[in-house]
Amino acid sequence: MADKKIAEQYYSPPPKMGKWEGFKKFLWNSETSQCLGRTGGSWAKILFFYIIFYAALTGFFAAMLAVFYQTLQVDKPKWTMGDGLIGTNPGLGFRPMPPEANVESTLIWYEKSRPENFKYWVDETAAFLHSVPKTYENLPKRNQMNCSFENPPTPGKVCAFDANAFAPCTKENNFGYHQARPCIFLKLNKIYNWEPDLYNDSKALPERMPTELKSHITEKQSLRPNQTNVVWISCEGENPADVENIKSRDYYPRMGFPGYYFPFKNIEGYVQPIVAVQFTVETGVLINIECKAWARNIFHDRHERRGSVHFELMVD
Repeated sequence: MADKKIAEQYYSPPPKMGKWEGFKKFLWNSETSQCLGRTGGSWAKILFFYIIFYAALTGFFAAMLAVFYQTLQVDKPKWTMGDGLIGTNPGLGFRPMPPEANVESTLIWYEKSRPENFKYWVDETAAFLHSVPKTYENLPKRNQMNCSFENPPTPGKVCAFDANAFAPCTKENNFGYHQARPCIFLKLNKIYNWEPDLYNDSKALPERMPTELKSHITEKQSLRPNQTNVVWISCEGENPADVENIKSRDYYPRMGFPGYYFPFKNIEGYVQPIVAVQFTVETGVLINIECKAWARNIFHDRHERRGSVHFELMVD
């Protein structure tokens, strides 16, 4: 009996409250001056702790980031050539690309008699060429120069872009899409400080090089030997039937990328060289085409597309 009186003296059950009354008391308890279950002093301590904790965490992260940036250079990658993931074997790219809905496709297919059908390919090609000179808009004129085999770019300068060098592959001519003569633009992927080992001697050409390209190099060497310092380009059908269905191909402004564009040093305003290939093809058939870049230090792998690019062409 005495124990029961002592328990009643020191303990009394909390008053019964409804859900809303209990929630209001949790938000603010006037008896204990608690907000959300904590007093003002308790909230001040926990707030002070987290301010110090996150300030220290931010400072540590900023310090580590600063140390990391000290190991990088703004104008060139930390790991280059064989030390980097890109490696030393450049690949080829082509334009125009198929719509994004067919991101894995490499098929260029259109009807030459329907302007609304080939309009996409013309617009995509025009947009690609339009994006190239934009690189120069904010550059001072002194950073540009007209380059040639006799007049390569001097240190610290880049070659000016000539949009007229690809005629007749121009927007005015619909890039040949209104005929069965579409123009495909090729570009060599950039690798910092990579310099091609050029095939500039007709007596030292590889056996696997296409006969057409060998004849072209031999002719260039006899007429204009200074213009053989080129990363050569060849485009051929992948299979015998594809070879037969390509009637002809023309390269503008030349059959490759001039050697004076290399090495790539990430100089402001640098634009990689471009080659336009105009194909005259048989209509109504799917043609598999493979284009290759040729230099002694460019190796070809059809499966991994090293040093080459593949696409399909179909004109109805």
